[in-house]
Amino acid sequence: MYNMAKDVILRALEEDGARADITTLSIVEQEQQAQGIIIARTTGVIAGLHVAAEVFRTLDQRVSVELLLHDGASVQSAAVLARIHGPARAILSAERVALNFLSRLCAIATLTAYCVNAVAGTQVRILDTRKTTPGLRSLEKAAVRLGGGYNHRFGLSDGVLIKDNHIKVAGGIAQAVAATRRLIPHLLKIEVECETLAELQEALESGADVVLLDNMDVQAMQSAVELVRKCAPQVLIEASGTIGTNTEKLAAVAATGVDFISLGALTHSVPNFDVSLEFITHPVEE
Repeated sequence: MYNMAKDVILRALEEDGARADITTLSIVEQEQQAQGIIIARTTGVIAGLHVAAEVFRTLDQRVSVELLLHDGASVQSAAVLARIHGPARAILSAERVALNFLSRLCAIATLTAYCVNAVAGTQVRILDTRKTTPGLRSLEKAAVRLGGGYNHRFGLSDGVLIKDNHIKVAGGIAQAVAATRRLIPHLLKIEVECETLAELQEALESGADVVLLDNMDVQAMQSAVELVRKCAPQVLIEASGTIGTNTEKLAAVAATGVDFISLGALTHSVPNFDVSLEFITHPVEE
């Protein structure tokens, strides 16, 4: 994950003008040193600490970052996450980029953990989707895993998911499945998106390995699960679309007996996770 982040970090620093920070260059002497701490201002799950540390080191290798917690740890507000020491110019100029990454990834991990907890005690796995921030997919999907969730396909080449527009182009579900089956390796599964029980029946008859119940209400979803378990118990069932992150809705969907719930909200609608960097002039007790 973090090796893949190097190019993203470089682009983010360039975007922010970190090497031409006119305010810092005007105020801070070139050899001036500083030390500080990174603090969580929110309760949740930590993700992206190594990314944040790499941002500082990318701008100036002389910056030292001591991580006090590990990614995946649960924290309370006011927890100290890391200590940082080195050239003051580099720390100040990299600060916003580092905290942007950390805040974003902590928010994803925290929301994922919240959703996972909502379906605790069931067989359901919480999945992410491809509704990620362009360029940040590997980092955001890693944050989902740190929150206790699972990854859906990373990209279009990872698996077959026949959606409504594929079905329209192919002329029907049966045609789409047949065309796909002719080309893909025998070990690859075929998933078909279904919005109605009639589409679900056609997907099962066509030999789908996985069905995605899209935008169904809980009552329709329950009927769909019963149909699959009766006609093709080997087929896996994913629920998606308009589910959201409400705990009662998640629990109700999980209770229908689906195997997976995929949530775009894990990466496209996360609330802010507040973190800050504070300079200090004396040692900080843990």
